Amino acid sequence: MAQQALSTAVLTPRTAVSLEGIGDVVDAGRPSGYAHLGGRHLPTVGRLVSAARSAAAALDRPALRPSRRGRWQSVPRSVRRYAAGRLRVSAVALEPNSFVPGPSSRASRARGMEVLFLVSGRAHLIASGPDGQMRSAAELGPGRARVLGSAGGDSHHLVNTGDEVAVVVRVSA
Repeated sequence: MAQQALSTAVLTPRTAVSLEGIGDVVDAGRPSGYAHLGGRHLPTVGRLVSAARSAAAALDRPALRPSRRGRWQSVPRSVRRYAAGRLRVSAVALEPNSFVPGPSSRASRARGMEVLFLVSGRAHLIASGPDGQMRSAAELGPGRARVLGSAGGDSHHLVNTGDEVAVVVRVSA
């Protein structure tokens, strides 16, 4: 009889747990009244790469390529339509043995990303530190995207290392 009383005492139901006092759980998904807690909707890396790949495929036609050489410029509307949302698409055409400053580390881009995609030619992305020393050199391979974050202090240069004009697309968030 003592065993039965012990087993029924263990199986008594407990009181239900309330989430009322836990603000993080209750308020999840609701907009906050605090501006600094507002969500920043940045696109994913996959979305940036997909937009860059589609824009590069559209720029494969010579009529849509940048007319000026050596400067980043906005692409035609027929190419920008592949980048939905707040993505910015620009392109550069580089003569052989020329370079252009790459993505800048501006304060407005402090949380953004950029993707570089080679349309044609051959190019390398050179990263150098604040002291001017070269830190890395990465080739932009055909059909491959290079994702750049907001690295502090590093500056980038895009260099045409081939014998023909190189065209590169940049998609920024």
